[in-house]
Amino acid sequence: MSNARRHFLARAGLIGAAAASAAVGRGALAALPEPASQQGAATAPPLRPSTGRPYDPVVTLNGWSAPWRMNGGVKEFHLVAEPVEREIAPGMVARLWGYNGQSPGPTIEVVEGDKVRVFVTNRLPEHTTVHWHGQRLPNGMDGVGGLTQPQIPPGKTYVYEFTARRPGTFMYHPHADEMVQMAMGMMGLWITHPKGGNPDIARVDRDFCFLINAYDIEPGSYVPRVNTMTEFNLWTWNSRAFPGIDTLNVRRGDRVRIRIGNLTMTNHPIHLHGHEFEVTGTDGGAVPRAARWPEVTTDVGVGQMRQIEFIADEEGDWALHCHKSHHVMNAMGHEVPTMIGVDHRGLVEKIQKLVPDYMVMGERGMADMAEMEMPLPENTLPMMAGRGPFGALEMGGMFSVLKVRRDQKPGDYSDPGWYRHPEGTIAREWTGEAAPAPRAPAQTGSSPDGRKVEMQVRKPQGHGSHEGH
Repeated sequence: MSNARRHFLARAGLIGAAAASAAVGRGALAALPEPASQQGAATAPPLRPSTGRPYDPVVTLNGWSAPWRMNGGVKEFHLVAEPVEREIAPGMVARLWGYNGQSPGPTIEVVEGDKVRVFVTNRLPEHTTVHWHGQRLPNGMDGVGGLTQPQIPPGKTYVYEFTARRPGTFMYHPHADEMVQMAMGMMGLWITHPKGGNPDIARVDRDFCFLINAYDIEPGSYVPRVNTMTEFNLWTWNSRAFPGIDTLNVRRGDRVRIRIGNLTMTNHPIHLHGHEFEVTGTDGGAVPRAARWPEVTTDVGVGQMRQIEFIADEEGDWALHCHKSHHVMNAMGHEVPTMIGVDHRGLVEKIQKLVPDYMVMGERGMADMAEMEMPLPENTLPMMAGRGPFGALEMGGMFSVLKVRRDQKPGDYSDPGWYRHPEGTIAREWTGEAAPAPRAPAQTGSSPDGRKVEMQVRKPQGHGSHEGH
């Protein structure tokens, strides 16, 4: 363990809390399921069920699903709330709070009707709880500290038990010091798969899920500012920002489902290129087929989940992103003035005598920033990044790519590389003769039916005064 990481974990309370966990008792710990942990940021393959009811598992973008054990007919999970380090994208690491080594925590997958037991061990420096967002359950299992249960003190393990009563996509997060703990990254997804057939829930070939979250981390620092309300500078999916977000790789003709949960402080219009989709589910459950309509963008509000489905029948590399333009950029200065059209070459020469590395930017727009390789503060991402087959992508934040290929094998989630476009199907420069610009017909004193119209012109009376107007 590096000195910097040891220092962070010690300050965050992990070392002290781990020692305090002895209060749980060795006998009690021996009865707990072993807590799995994951530090890597790669998308894990779907976790096929080996025990319990069968289901078609999801793929968590840049995440994983929690393992479980069956104990007397009950499906048992073990979450550990603890400080974690998360790579936001190559070149930047954030020091967050999460579950089982990551932020967000692992996706929990169960089947409608499953009896579920979730052990929660608190290795944070303060108390916490877990709220099972959207679930129907006994009131005492709802996870609101002080209202439905005592807070979980540092070093203690609590247990939640309930039956997964309805299928759908849900979230989990603290209801204790919520502003701080969610701003630090404490959240996760819960998927309840349908038991048997459901007329409003189709079987799909690929089932992806991710959470939308956001952070305010000053350039050069590591820990989010937890009091921020609106001015976030890192917009992420599963605590990853482009170019750190993995692609969604599918086979042409696949029926694809994408489950999107929003635990930020604002709404996000999620837009898919090249396909139409239907919203087939919300936190409230499946949307009846008669209530659906085709869309290419769906707005995911604060605390909401939207589940979209479509047939991936167009080959190519199709963008998937939030349509708020500042949400597809990384850390940026909101107070930077607009310099478009300003010729400051003479001033630049004077500044460069004092600051030799000073560069002109902004007078033609901001696209130059994607090509520049200028020095950055430690642990900071460029505002626009990523490269594609035709150059700089000029993106960041909430951006990924749906890759549709005819030769992608069923069950293969590996990245197939960039799309090879058929000849003649790429936008190109026009080198032929330019067509003459169209001209509007000359104005005449005629009405649309050809009759001549008498026109009168009135000149203003008086000068320098607006009296009578």
